Amino acid sequence: MSLIDNVTGEVTRVDKDSVVINVGGIGLRALVPRSVQEVVNVGHMITIYTNLVLREDSITLYGFVSEEERALFNTLTLVNGVGPKMGIAILSTLSVEQLRSAVVREEAAILTRVPGVGKKTAEKIVFELKGKMGDTVLQGLTVVDDVDTEVLAALTSLGYSVVEAQTAIQSIPRDAPRDVESRVVMALQYFS
Repeated sequence: MSLIDNVTGEVTRVDKDSVVINVGGIGLRALVPRSVQEVVNVGHMITIYTNLVLREDSITLYGFVSEEERALFNTLTLVNGVGPKMGIAILSTLSVEQLRSAVVREEAAILTRVPGVGKKTAEKIVFELKGKMGDTVLQGLTVVDDVDTEVLAALTSLGYSVVEAQTAIQSIPRDAPRDVESRVVMALQYFS
């Protein structure tokens, strides 16, 4: 449990890996994954769910778009060798669903897409998360298969954000063809 559970305030700055939120005249900087950066704009009100990490030489606030994302971050940082910065990097590269899918399907290679995560670390994360998440991972899990992972990569290479790409993929009808090209075309129709 974090000392500061959540923060609500006006966004006064958005940087590469953090946001500043004005709360009662105090600007709180929170390090955040891409999911937060994609939904905030300077001048808008936001609520982020936080985790305060106290170290001997620093006090760092981490912020997330949902309690679920924060819980996953906390679980990630329990893995030996995965600190808060790597946890943020993982959640900036993979959505909660993609990470859960990789763990359930024991596909450590998906985690190696994260900068700074090698094969051994990825395997350790999958092994330890599977044990810590257990059957609760399967509740509400939208399994992202290899085809949709390729569609996501194609859309992000075209300049769409991960959140935009995931939303477009979710708009594809369930009975749609399972080949990458057809699904990319259908996902692009979402944007027009």
